[in-house]
Amino acid sequence: MGLLKRYRRTGWLVAGVRDPESIADHSFRAAVIASVITVLEGGDPQRAAFMSLFHDTQETRITDIPYLGKRYLRAAPNEQVTADQMRGLPDAVARMVGGAVAEYEEKASLEAVCARDADKLECLIQAVEYREQGHQNVQPWIDSSLAALKTTTAKRIAEAVLGSGSLDWVLRVLNGAGGGDEDSGPGEDAGPGYEPPAA
Repeated sequence: MGLLKRYRRTGWLVAGVRDPESIADHSFRAAVIASVITVLEGGDPQRAAFMSLFHDTQETRITDIPYLGKRYLRAAPNEQVTADQMRGLPDAVARMVGGAVAEYEEKASLEAVCARDADKLECLIQAVEYREQGHQNVQPWIDSSLAALKTTTAKRIAEAVLGSGSLDWVLRVLNGAGGGDEDSGPGEDAGPGYEPPAA
């Protein structure tokens, strides 16, 4: 698990990205996104962020091999990989990490759903950034990420990301956080079940 900062998200190599972000970069960003999505959906942001931090620990053993070699290889289930990683750890730590991964994989709570949305949303944001850098093969990541989103909040953030640049949308959302125009962020009154304004 200590290798998270060293291993790259090698699935991006298919899109021609020579120096993709690390698993740690992805996990930390997903944790921040998960906390935002979850608090707006009425859940526990800390629990969702916690799951997001641990959701890709398996990649320290298998990296993106299942993605790159899916026509030729069968990956071990994430639960099995996590169990292998937990061997030798104190029982309390093993239960903590194993439980977080299992809850995430089983979509067993609102927080797990929000954490999974955060994973896909981070992927979408990263794909938009790579597209702006000139990479032309990222549309499959954008399409699959959009299709996987479940919560209203995540879908609305995705809409904002696609409607502007990878950094411009952040400023637009922040400028509307105090109750700005309808095209800006959810605003202070946004909460569970928040619906975006009609087109």
